[in-house]
Amino acid sequence: MSIFARPHYTSEVTLFIEELKAKKPTLEAEQRAGRAIWWDKKLDRSEQADYQDARVAQQPYVYGTSGHPNSEQA
Repeated sequence: MSIFARPHYTSEVTLFIEELKAKKPTLEAEQRAGRAIWWDKKLDRSEQADYQDARVAQQPYVYGTSGHPNSEQA
């Protein structure tokens, strides 16, 4: 055993999470369902390519007025 090991130590955060899971056993399943809604998506490569092709390049100086219909150019 390492001299740095704390065999009987449990942090306050770990205790809180364990208590939360004990109070609400469906919590982890709900978290996974929520993640599936927003993050676990299959990407369509052809749509990604279309988005990249349709992208308009940003001007080097974003606050510039060149090319704006109201700009005063000589």
